[in-house]
Amino acid sequence: MNLDEKFDKILARYAELGARMSQPSLSSDERVGLGKEYSDLTPVVEGIEALRGIRGEMGDLAELMVEPDSDADMRALAGEEFAALKGRQVDVERRVQLLLLPRDEADHKNVILEVRAGTGGEEAALFAADLFRMYHRFAEHHGWRFEIMGMSETGIGGLKEAVAEIKGRGAYARLKYESGVHRVQRVPKTEASGRVHTSAATVAVLPEAEEVDIHIEDKDLRIDVFRASGPGGQSVNTTDSAVRITHVPTGIVVSQQDEKSQHKNKAKAMRILRSRLYDRERAALDAERAADRRSQIGSGDRSERIRTYNFPQGRITDHRINFSQHDMDRMLGGELLDQFIDALTTEDQAARLAALS
Repeated sequence: MNLDEKFDKILARYAELGARMSQPSLSSDERVGLGKEYSDLTPVVEGIEALRGIRGEMGDLAELMVEPDSDADMRALAGEEFAALKGRQVDVERRVQLLLLPRDEADHKNVILEVRAGTGGEEAALFAADLFRMYHRFAEHHGWRFEIMGMSETGIGGLKEAVAEIKGRGAYARLKYESGVHRVQRVPKTEASGRVHTSAATVAVLPEAEEVDIHIEDKDLRIDVFRASGPGGQSVNTTDSAVRITHVPTGIVVSQQDEKSQHKNKAKAMRILRSRLYDRERAALDAERAADRRSQIGSGDRSERIRTYNFPQGRITDHRINFSQHDMDRMLGGELLDQFIDALTTEDQAARLAALS
């Protein structure tokens, strides 16, 4: 099916929806469902009509440009207008094609962010802390709420792991490309000889699942309670308030001990577990739909090295799209990350548009 045939089908469906919505016998649920589809199609239809209007004008101008009875000035003016419309046609056609791309149903969701130290010992833990702060500042720049849900710190300011919830419009749509292995190359503070070391941290960006997204059976859960402890093993609570939830069918384990209330720790752990299960389900569906995962930007493969932060050269490179910038302070301050996300989004859209044609 070519693009114009797709346009015809959309216009026919839009007209059908309009006619059905005018029927008084519709139930309220049917009216809501049809109204949502109609609303979603409206910008697409407007784009198609604008595109076909431009094509019509270009056809009229093309005839005028070869009309033997028209004078040279008129033909020249028609040629200029034709060239301007051709540029507009390209822009409008691309906008319509982008609207036709399948939407990620999770784009509107909030985010569960997980950052963990990888290979590299204490230096990896320090880098994990740098990344966690970077995402915190990035969230602040966007006016999003950043709530720390759990954190395991090392003695000198590093992080073994940290989990946060990020709430805000478009949070998952922007951050979903960040999942993967982030590598750092720099001289550790503890390195006396000044040698550059390489270490890594992993980032997981999960769409926060609601109860309607994932149903969890009580019989599939094993819940253990224990006494919370802080760094070095010292007790920070005199009651068994910490919670460990194991989802038996998948083996996924979530522990929470930041709150003094067992009930609050359990609620936080369930939110994280639900999001991990939702992400797992989405990944399984993606694997079924895409035989070749290499064509997908931001597939969420945790083993994939996606970005390197080279401190001696002040360079940050995203290996998926071979995109580099030189301003480490602005990057770790959360100000430069949008440039990487914009580049990744553009590449993703281009790949998916190519797949449509």
